[in-house]
Amino acid sequence: MGQILAIVSQKGGVGKTTTAVNLGAAFARRGLKTLIVDVDPQGSVRYGAALKKGHGTHGFADYLNGSRPLRDVILPTALPWLRVMLVGTVTDDADHSDYSRRIAEGDLLPKMLEAARERCDIVVVDTPPGLGPITRRALASSDRVLVPLQCEPLVLQTTPQILRGIQDAVSHHPHLTLDGILLTMYEAGVPACERTEKYLRGHLPKSMVFDLVIPRSAAVSEAFAAGQPAVLRAPSDPGSQAYIHLAALLAERFAK
Repeated sequence: MGQILAIVSQKGGVGKTTTAVNLGAAFARRGLKTLIVDVDPQGSVRYGAALKKGHGTHGFADYLNGSRPLRDVILPTALPWLRVMLVGTVTDDADHSDYSRRIAEGDLLPKMLEAARERCDIVVVDTPPGLGPITRRALASSDRVLVPLQCEPLVLQTTPQILRGIQDAVSHHPHLTLDGILLTMYEAGVPACERTEKYLRGHLPKSMVFDLVIPRSAAVSEAFAAGQPAVLRAPSDPGSQAYIHLAALLAERFAK
């Protein structure tokens, strides 16, 4: 039986999708059968997940509305052990309220994730920013949650909000475990970044913040722009190495 890992952030632009894509690829590099599921209507996973050329654009939203069967929305990638389910054609819609309502009121997301858990070692779920109905439904259907935070002073305001939301989700779903907060876009030598890290490590339980950080890396950004996870395109880059080490740490936890 596999593990379902939700990647959740209070706001966009913190490396949430980059983390989902690179962790998924790093798990697959370890020989773990991995599925990345994008439920964020922004649909950014499709840009960096090493999908094969000519892939379709249909995904979970099209399965949700009944226009596509499940087998049509699970896509192969350049890695043998990695598959991706895009969010689908909802990205073309200006209004995502119907998509959000279907997820919040229906049971297709938890059923799909449960079926995926039975076939995969790890299912990585990329959620929308914030703690709206889609993210809450994903948390209720997951085993674990990871929170990427860009290492900048603004996170000192947003972190309490996301932690309260996760605490609430755990209180209703005791099977859910917070694996930790992951500091992203870290820049050593930048005072604001270092102060932010020091504050978070000083005011949160030690076990809540991962010891490793994801450094700001041009190679990681360039890989995403090229349609690939950095752990594939530039595996020796410090950012890639951080994701590879994080995947090893999490895989060890999941195996216990």
